[in-house]
Amino acid sequence: MLRYAIIFLVLSLAAGAFGLTNISALAKKISLILFALFFIGFLFLLGFAWLVAGALAPSPAPATSSALPLILALLEA
Repeated sequence: MLRYAIIFLVLSLAAGAFGLTNISALAKKISLILFALFFIGFLFLLGFAWLVAGALAPSPAPATSSALPLILALLEA
């Protein structure tokens, strides 16, 4: 999709250089729409990758949240 956005951008610049303003304006709009769609898709995939990486990362070990040492100390007494 980014490829097509660049193609329409070049088409817009070429049409503008030759004085074809209507074609240039249309190609510019298409180029901006395609680039916006590409950028939104990129941000979506980046956010999704961040969420997946957070879900797969190992969680830190809890700091003595176990009651087992306390129970063993009471049983020994």
